[in-house]
Amino acid sequence: MSTTAAIPGPAKPADDRSRGPKEQALTPSLGRARAFTSRIDQRSHDDPGVRAALRRGVGKDLDTVPFMHRYVASWLTDEQTRSRDVQRAFYTVASLIAAQRRDQYAAAKQAPRKDEPPKGEQPTDGTAPDDRGTPPAPPEYTGATEDSEPATAKRIPPRSLGHAFADGVLKGGKGAGLREASAETRLNLLTRQSVDGLHRHLPGVARQLRGSDVEIDWAQLLVDLCQWRRRSGTIKRIWLQDYHRTLQKDGERRAREHDENPVDDGQGDAPGADSADGSEPKA
Repeated sequence: MSTTAAIPGPAKPADDRSRGPKEQALTPSLGRARAFTSRIDQRSHDDPGVRAALRRGVGKDLDTVPFMHRYVASWLTDEQTRSRDVQRAFYTVASLIAAQRRDQYAAAKQAPRKDEPPKGEQPTDGTAPDDRGTPPAPPEYTGATEDSEPATAKRIPPRSLGHAFADGVLKGGKGAGLREASAETRLNLLTRQSVDGLHRHLPGVARQLRGSDVEIDWAQLLVDLCQWRRRSGTIKRIWLQDYHRTLQKDGERRAREHDENPVDDGQGDAPGADSADGSEPKA
């Protein structure tokens, strides 16, 4: 009988289900994330003091942003305060929202124009308010508070950072967006980052995208950041798939439009066709 001690096999990787106290439950629902980002957007637009306090947190560590706690801490549950990744995601997204130009806030885009009558009043030109092209308030503003989720928030289709980069490339065709090569390079760089690296790169990415007036789904970004350490492989795949699929769909759309409305090539009538005055074409 052999007396050789059994050699233990390689350690198994930790299962997500065994990580911490219900780690998966720490990630906010998309509806809750929309309520948070909408509230931060609204307050940053309305109050210069709030905007300045939150903007000071861009690129900062959690322990160096005491001026942000007043506006972010109440959104965290007791369980979420035990996860540094989740806390960091909330604070990072809040600071990036506040760092936008004031006219880029969702709240700014919903503000009534100067030529519009006050709410409830009939316009002087005789048209009904709904006929003047004023967009309805976005669903995420419907009753969004720290303690509630907007009832219609989950109806908004989520858009990943991959969608945002693709939108930037499509704007580039109009002279205001991103070059495709640089956009794909930067997106690929992001997908190779650790949690720390991702947070380090995001301020520059947000400035680049918002500088080209590309919309970022802040709520979806918040959800992705909360899960990055545990589900980065899946999130990376989704970002890259969304990027390439969005560009492909746009290419297919433009091809269909070209087929339906062919552009005149400027060559005029085909050789041998009769001239306008009925005379024979010259040899």
